[in-house]
Amino acid sequence: MRWNRKEYPISLLIAVILSALLVVGLLSLMTSVEEKERKRAKPEEMVGEKEEKTPSDSIRVVIKTNGFRELEHSKVSTRADSGLVVHFGEEVKEYGGGEEFSIALKDERLQKGKIVIEPKQKEEKVTISSLSRGYGTPSYRGKIELYSSSKGIVIVNELPLEEYLYAVVPSEMPASYHLEALKAQAVCARSYAEKQTRDYAYPQYQAHVDDSVSFQVYGNSKEQENTIQAVNETTGEKVWHHGEVATTYYFSTSCGKTTSAQAWGSQPSEANSYLQTREIKGESGCYEKKLPWYRWKARIPEKTLGELIRKNTGKEIGNLVNVEVTKRGAGDVALQIVATGDKGSVTVDTENKIRSALGGDGYIIERNDGKKVKSKELLPSAFFTIRKGKGEYLIEGGGYGHGIGMSQNGANEMAKEGKTYREILETFYQEIEIRK
Repeated sequence: MRWNRKEYPISLLIAVILSALLVVGLLSLMTSVEEKERKRAKPEEMVGEKEEKTPSDSIRVVIKTNGFRELEHSKVSTRADSGLVVHFGEEVKEYGGGEEFSIALKDERLQKGKIVIEPKQKEEKVTISSLSRGYGTPSYRGKIELYSSSKGIVIVNELPLEEYLYAVVPSEMPASYHLEALKAQAVCARSYAEKQTRDYAYPQYQAHVDDSVSFQVYGNSKEQENTIQAVNETTGEKVWHHGEVATTYYFSTSCGKTTSAQAWGSQPSEANSYLQTREIKGESGCYEKKLPWYRWKARIPEKTLGELIRKNTGKEIGNLVNVEVTKRGAGDVALQIVATGDKGSVTVDTENKIRSALGGDGYIIERNDGKKVKSKELLPSAFFTIRKGKGEYLIEGGGYGHGIGMSQNGANEMAKEGKTYREILETFYQEIEIRK
């Protein structure tokens, strides 16, 4: 039997109404849930709605002020030989070849959001004329972005990772070094950068790193043909350890051997097992034995050392009575020192804190080559012995830097003796693969 539209029973009408209400409720609930999920999303997960996502083969770098001292700039001036294309929100303005675009913090154009600066010719670089680096006025590949903050203007440089390495390798290793050493440096720098691009060190600007020693020095030295060659001849190659890209630490000069991540307080594990102590020697002995920082020594007046320890540790221990190394790690690196005074003592752990505690102005260091240099903020390395003399302390050590991973000068000496970049890397890092 069929029902005529005018003959619907009341119960069916009620059912229809209830079904409609249920559909509306479900749609409202779905919208609410979606909105909640959007609010819970991390800033980087929302990038696509406000910003273009960073290409997977690119890196975003915060460019710091002169001397890499500060994040914010009071003024930014830029130019390019072919001219600039500058985006102020939806507005676009072009500048002629060599013509400068300058902007200061209070400029109202910064209130439109980020400013994007690109050269008219893509292969060109943007020169930041308001900035100074080791080689003079720096120029950058890729594009430049400017952001306004409460303290100044933040500069972010986005560019392909491989091109980023063009300016990292000569800034981290002298371009005069052997090509195989430069290739080893390129692979190390690429591996390290790859790890950094997995997170944002500066999420508010979607920037992975900055251009200082806090990450890898970028753009402090001018690009060179042989450093570009080193990058190009190893394109895409990284150091892998147990299926993961390794964080390839490196340092200046070894004392004949390296140490492990234990020097930084890390417990030995499968994840850091590629960082172990290694003797860096060939058939004729240690590769670095003739280098200036292979060995060094310093005689420090008792009063001077006591003042440095108090200043660097923030602990008042009175007049210095004794300093001793109480714990050593792989490669004989100092892992703990105890400084005792007539009013107390202070214990310092890990190589970087030990180097800081014993570093600072006020004494002379004599290097392996006989040259005498002024002490700096950090002791050259944590590979040392210390003993008390008459009114002074004698520190005898070796190497320059933290001693973990690849010795850059060791790599160069190995290359001079015919070692390839792969052989160099396999010497300093254990259980690794070198591949794209």
